[in-house]
Amino acid sequence: MITVGILGLQGAVREHVNAVEQCGAKAVVVKTVEQLAELDGLILPGGESTTMRRLLDQYHFMEPLKEFAASGKPMFGTCAGLILLAKRIGETEEVHLGLMDITVERNSFGRQRDSFEADIAIAGVADSMTAVFIRAPHIVEAGENVEILAKYNGRIVAAKEGQFLGCSFHPELTDDIRFTQYFIDMCKDGKESIEKKVAIDVSM
Repeated sequence: MITVGILGLQGAVREHVNAVEQCGAKAVVVKTVEQLAELDGLILPGGESTTMRRLLDQYHFMEPLKEFAASGKPMFGTCAGLILLAKRIGETEEVHLGLMDITVERNSFGRQRDSFEADIAIAGVADSMTAVFIRAPHIVEAGENVEILAKYNGRIVAAKEGQFLGCSFHPELTDDIRFTQYFIDMCKDGKESIEKKVAIDVSM
């Protein structure tokens, strides 16, 4: 069984747990660095990116998360989680994990009161699915190796680069689990690749 962690320091954690479990995978709420070792993939949920960064520092998660990424295991950032993954944030803001070759702009679609739902197409996932935008960022620029998966009104709102997946919206807040399943499939592929590499290293 695939085990997917949801970083449990702040944000929409329970909803992600439900979505992961509906996909038939095991969900683990991650509150300690030690839990990362048991995971095949990790979701960085929505919330407030500045608060999340403060908690990541407080609980000494920054370097272990970078090591987790370096191991080849997939990571999925939604809303604030997308901001944590980005290598560039606006023009002046401090970068957090800096793992995904994208530039993001915070609160691109307005404040909390401007939250909305929209039907969007996501490449490789769905011709149409409802996306929930809450104080959402968007991807301003994407590097040449970044695959753009979805746009809304001309703005990039979902993208993938290698083992990293990110979106501006909250896929866990609807009953549609197809995007979560897409990430779990990435975790399955990642687990197989890591196991093959280990087997080759052992045999050499």
